Amino acid sequence: MTSFEEEKAENIRRLGENSLIAKTSNTWITEVSKYKYSYNFTWMGRPIIQFPQDILAMQEIIWRVQPDLIIETGIAHGGSLIFYASMLELIGGTREILGIDIEVRSHNRIELEKHPMYKRIKILEGSSVDSLVVEKVHNFAKGKERVLVILDSNHSHDHVLRELQLYAPLVSKGSYLVVFDTVIEDLPEDFFQDRPWGKGNNPKTAVHEFLKKNDRFEIDKEIENKLLITVAPDGYLKCVKD
Repeated sequence: MTSFEEEKAENIRRLGENSLIAKTSNTWITEVSKYKYSYNFTWMGRPIIQFPQDILAMQEIIWRVQPDLIIETGIAHGGSLIFYASMLELIGGTREILGIDIEVRSHNRIELEKHPMYKRIKILEGSSVDSLVVEKVHNFAKGKERVLVILDSNHSHDHVLRELQLYAPLVSKGSYLVVFDTVIEDLPEDFFQDRPWGKGNNPKTAVHEFLKKNDRFEIDKEIENKLLITVAPDGYLKCVKD
């Protein structure tokens, strides 16, 4: 296994150095995103709205970290909540996931509440940057040894930067703070005409601003180098300090 892991690490490193692959991957993402490619998939019956590659990356992270608590901002149809809960079910114990959204639509809540994985899920309705919501999240996280945080709500620079500042202290050393949709920065200028975010104003710009003043986290480039296709370039942040 040692030689296998060494060979794998070298292949991943070389993939990350190949500019043609990076350019081709970005072109592919741009083209499939025109057709809402990420909307095509479900996890245990619920729409997950993620690239399969990122789902696999999150599986690896969760299995390696074995978090006691996963916090996710942004629920949508709840497929990712079900996915994370199913991983925690496999690991066992009393592990939970806390999902936060400014509005949980009634039909989505109904489907989530009757799902067999809902037993590991708690839902908090409200803005992820509202002081009362943040206080509730921090109280919920008390006593949890290993915490993993995933940010996937409003994708504007200011909102994500504020989320990073508020939730980063909860992430334990060796775990991750994952920021989805940083790929917005790499897509064409006019790609998000109907959204308040776009090039220069998105999760990636927030990540880079956040890292200027926080040395607890490092971008885990190995993850995106092996995925090649991801909505979270520079968004897999590993906590390297207590």
